[in-house]
Amino acid sequence: MTNAKDLITREDHFGAHNYHPLDVVLTRGKGAWVWDVEDNKYLDFLAAYSAVNQGHCHPRILEALVEQSRRLALTSRAFRNDQLGTFYQKLCELTGFTRTLPMNTGAEAVETAIKAARKWAYKVKGVEKDRAKILVFENNFHGRTTTIVGFSSEDQYRDGFGPFTPGFELLPYGDAVVVEQALIAGGDDVAAILIEPIQGEGGIIVPPDGYLTRLRELSTEHNCLLIMDEIQSGLGRTGKLFAYEHEGIRPDIVIIGKALSGGFYPVSAILADDEVMDVFHPGDHGSTYGGNPTAAAVATAALDVLVEENLVERSARLGEYLMEKLRALESPHIREIRGKGLWVGIELHPKAGGARRFCEELRERGLLCKETHDHVIRLAPPLVIEEEDLDWALQTLGQVLSSSPVAATTSQPVA
Repeated sequence: MTNAKDLITREDHFGAHNYHPLDVVLTRGKGAWVWDVEDNKYLDFLAAYSAVNQGHCHPRILEALVEQSRRLALTSRAFRNDQLGTFYQKLCELTGFTRTLPMNTGAEAVETAIKAARKWAYKVKGVEKDRAKILVFENNFHGRTTTIVGFSSEDQYRDGFGPFTPGFELLPYGDAVVVEQALIAGGDDVAAILIEPIQGEGGIIVPPDGYLTRLRELSTEHNCLLIMDEIQSGLGRTGKLFAYEHEGIRPDIVIIGKALSGGFYPVSAILADDEVMDVFHPGDHGSTYGGNPTAAAVATAALDVLVEENLVERSARLGEYLMEKLRALESPHIREIRGKGLWVGIELHPKAGGARRFCEELRERGLLCKETHDHVIRLAPPLVIEEEDLDWALQTLGQVLSSSPVAATTSQPVA
């Protein structure tokens, strides 16, 4: 059997070095658990950045994938297929929007939302040609295309990839007064506000209470679209179907992905009502794979699992428990704990030496987490996680964070 060291060497030799993963080589998964090539078991506390909210290899979603792939995998959108309409109806009825437009990856969905907002600005709002502006926010993460990284505030994401697409204004996250000032200064040229209701890659940054509500009010007042990027935060992660629901608002466009796939097959989409979606006409936008029958069948099953297994409610209940226990930890390293539902960021003091060394020690003990922005450990287990496994994770986190990382001693529960 090829060992982990050999596989890591092969990957590093033949692949581009655009990732810095933890050195664990996974080969199978079930529920909230994964195993490596040497049969070591780990509790997954990242959930593929929310793509496996429903757990690894959920049998119902797997069945939908296999059954549909055997029958008809791809048609392109040159023809209709018998899965797409059912998927559309289920997604729209669940979310309350009248239309959806499917793509494949999250970045493609963000690009779709940008195109929708710009065309709406020109065709509906009456913005002068090529003057539409979209307000975006510092520490955002909306994807990796050249357009998207062009309005990132992270220097590494931009370095070497210019020139960048114009039409975006970068603002501080969480300050509604600055947004209002930008809307006044931008006048009729502002097409949209594009925002993550909670910033994931930015470190699980939760905005002040009432901030999203104020953005909704300002968007309405200034006749621009409010776009919520719910690719990571949506579909149950924060204890609501969508994170914006914590403030009782409704955006004009919602961007979804990741958990829409159930962890099996890339599926993304935007959601909006007729006024926005009607700007698209045949030939304006598309994708060979977007809305293919396999994707539609998988996404339909993924939504069914989310609803019928009460995963949104489960995230809310277990998330409250997780936050309560984490905030009770006594650790010299913890600066702040923040989050909603089963999505938490543990920010460490700079003197702790960075989050990665703690993630490496947690890996040695059988718990897989990932650092972000150097000093934050992000926690996002599959929503199907069992309470006893959550307790074991909390015990492990407590031991690792109570002092400098030491040799593993924590026993793992039996899966």
